[in-house]
Amino acid sequence: MELAALTKTRLIDMSESNCLFCKIVSGEMATEFVAETDNTLVFKDIWPVAKVHLLVIPKQHYSDVAELAQNAPVILSEVLKTATEMAREYTAGSFKLQFNTGAEAGQTVFHAHAHVLSDTEKDGS
Repeated sequence: MELAALTKTRLIDMSESNCLFCKIVSGEMATEFVAETDNTLVFKDIWPVAKVHLLVIPKQHYSDVAELAQNAPVILSEVLKTATEMAREYTAGSFKLQFNTGAEAGQTVFHAHAHVLSDTEKDGS
């Protein structure tokens, strides 16, 4: 399936009340956390595109990184710090840190989040 078609089939409701990540934060939806800070949660992406594919989300709802940056730059800084720490812990040193903003850019869950991506895990696999 093409990425565009796959993305369209995986779009998540954009309203906060139906937000998948808000449900994870509230405990309504279970997932295994890799890490947690005062303002962030980290967990593995259920549709990984790399050997390491972690999501770092703010606990508060912001629709995308632009809204997060404008309204909560301190929390954005914590997201970036946490993502970097996770990259150091789970990758061999080379990684991508990616934010998708808007459906056309590949955003499928409309709650700000960073993707930590690497094809080389810490142990060299």
